[in-house]
Amino acid sequence: MDYLIERAVSTIRERYREPLSLDELAETVMVSKFHFLRTFRRVTGVTPGRFISAVRLEEAKRLLFTTSFNVSDIAAHVGYSSTGSFTRRFTESVGCSPTQYRDLRRGGLGSGDEAVEGEAIPGTTGSISGTIHATDQSVQAVYVGVFDSPILERCPATRAIVTQPGSYRMTRVPSGVWYIHAVAHGAYPDDASCSSPRPLLLDTVGPVEIGPGTQLDLDLNLRPLDWARPPILLALPDLDAPVAAA
Repeated sequence: MDYLIERAVSTIRERYREPLSLDELAETVMVSKFHFLRTFRRVTGVTPGRFISAVRLEEAKRLLFTTSFNVSDIAAHVGYSSTGSFTRRFTESVGCSPTQYRDLRRGGLGSGDEAVEGEAIPGTTGSISGTIHATDQSVQAVYVGVFDSPILERCPATRAIVTQPGSYRMTRVPSGVWYIHAVAHGAYPDDASCSSPRPLLLDTVGPVEIGPGTQLDLDLNLRPLDWARPPILLALPDLDAPVAAA
């Protein structure tokens, strides 16, 4: 069944500008929409609607970095009928407005421009620690954060920047149900030119529940993004910059 979901994801990436419905996507893989919805969510971690939205915003990010199109033109290009709706959704998911995102300059993972941590109430927090693994020895900085979404979007509840794979620890994690995302650059492809983008490595663990005094030990294994993973939406300047080169 996974190969049918892969076909559906390909359809989404090819036709994201269209108003694709659940019925239409299910028809493309010739299964009932209820079975399709359950299987799609199991494989990708999100609903088809959220996957489509993420692909649209990913393309909007690319256009903001690589073209001079105005925001309203980009909104229409990626399938939004309202510039206001596009701007609100972009700002919520990416962490800054389309105009602010366009103005971002390479500032490093720890520049502070890309995310603002949530406020923690004293006495209601826990901690998460563990080890980040990566078979790619070129990884030099890893962004790890606590998010409320299976997609890497919106501002994290707390975060950490580690200079290389190894141990990490995040304290003051608020009580709730969370997803732990870790992301980093991999090595340039062997045949890459200087303008080729470095691949992104990612791992996600969740949902996990944190309560007062909870201490979780979670290992993260960085690996290349595959077809089933929704795009990364949160603005991380040092990770987004290669999109422009692509």
